[in-house]
Amino acid sequence: MQTRAERNRLIEDNLPLVGYLAAETHARATHVPREELASVGALALVTAADAFDPTLGVPFGAYARRRILGAFADEMRAMDWASRGIRKRIKETVAVRDTLTAALGRVATVDEVATAMSVPRGEVSEALADAARIVTTLDDPAARDLAGTVPLPEESALLAERRHVLECAVLALPERMREIVQAVYIDERPVKEIAGALGVSHSAVSQQRSEAVRLLRDALEQYFADGAAPAPVSRVSAPVREAFFARMVEIGGDSIGGALRPRISIAV
Repeated sequence: MQTRAERNRLIEDNLPLVGYLAAETHARATHVPREELASVGALALVTAADAFDPTLGVPFGAYARRRILGAFADEMRAMDWASRGIRKRIKETVAVRDTLTAALGRVATVDEVATAMSVPRGEVSEALADAARIVTTLDDPAARDLAGTVPLPEESALLAERRHVLECAVLALPERMREIVQAVYIDERPVKEIAGALGVSHSAVSQQRSEAVRLLRDALEQYFADGAAPAPVSRVSAPVREAFFARMVEIGGDSIGGALRPRISIAV
């Protein structure tokens, strides 16, 4: 149990962190007064110091940072302008953009995201613009990247891990889906040309591409889920999804299997 002097020292030493995070957040969400963020951040720092357990081995700075950002998020939700429908659209758009970015090894373009989602380009542009000023930018590294901020070291590690998971997931896709993903997003071939080469219709290629993106999203969500496995978004049959996850485990070995194996039976 820490003493009161130790607790006060933690607060004093980390007060600059509150100011830094308040300034960084205000720069991305100018509709929230910086002074108000600093106030709720300081309170969060005090409660973090009160609750901190040094025996857990977690650095106080990292622990306090998460508590402060959580307090910012709560405050911003109370005054947020976005409806539930707008939030859902932004979350889906950012998720697809993040998936494509990880798979391509570069930032996906608006046109690529629009093609993957089968929606107009303007709708994607609007959603990505909204993402820069919505609450979820505090918690989502992909959305934070949209706002032009530099990822923290732990976020860079997370993005590298996501890319590894995506690489394994792409390799594990059913053969036809994998060919289409390769042709569309890696080789950047027109859908009409792909359809001709495969001897199928344009709509069939689009459907397979969209389903592949949903499976890749399933892979990320299953791998990074906390607690119970989330409901799948892909529409393939349970045996196809089960085989997909099994191939991911086979390709990725323990680095993938350690997270997926406990969830596969629940997810499918």
